[in-house]
Amino acid sequence: MTEHAHAHAHPRTHGTTSDPTTFWEDRYAGGTGIWSGRPNRALVDEAAGLLPGHVLDLGCGEGADAVWLAARGWSVTGVDLSATALRRADAAALAAGLGDRVRWQVADLADPATWPDEAPYDLVTACFLQTPLEFPRTEVLQRAAGLVAPSGHLLVVAHAAPPPWSDVPPERFDEFHPAERELADLALDDAWEVEVAEDREREATTPDGRTGVLLDSVVLARRR
Repeated sequence: MTEHAHAHAHPRTHGTTSDPTTFWEDRYAGGTGIWSGRPNRALVDEAAGLLPGHVLDLGCGEGADAVWLAARGWSVTGVDLSATALRRADAAALAAGLGDRVRWQVADLADPATWPDEAPYDLVTACFLQTPLEFPRTEVLQRAAGLVAPSGHLLVVAHAAPPPWSDVPPERFDEFHPAERELADLALDDAWEVEVAEDREREATTPDGRTGVLLDSVVLARRR
């Protein structure tokens, strides 16, 4: 997903459906674009210094991260549950003249059988892979780690705390993933070197013009 500030301001199922495909298609069908169109800041900060190779972008949404990576020499495979999102991502890549550097695939990350069969990858990214629906996130990220090539990297970025303007109740705080919890859930063994594991503040503005400081967790690990 591209950078956003208000993903957790809604009820767990948005009052509509608990079916993931229908849920996300409904979200993307609501307009011409639901994210900013800019790559996630943490991805830019951490991937800028990596040697380009083959990257898997999990939950790529409308493709801003994937297009940014492709523009810097990466061969990108972007996956998302929403075909609508991927059509927009493909249009963005074509508009940037990068259509030959990005491959898109509709995939349900909860179902390993739908994942691309291209491993290993030099980089696997999962930025804000969080949803108000039931989703085996820990299992997905652990599987993602298994697809990283030797000397390759895993980058996980997440909302570490609720937005200060939200009304998220305490019982939903398990939807947020500070870096310490992220590392514990990933359960990386001695084959990994953790290069970054921290919570970072960033300023954000909601669609209705409010501003505040968000807290994101950033975990970057390299397979030895």
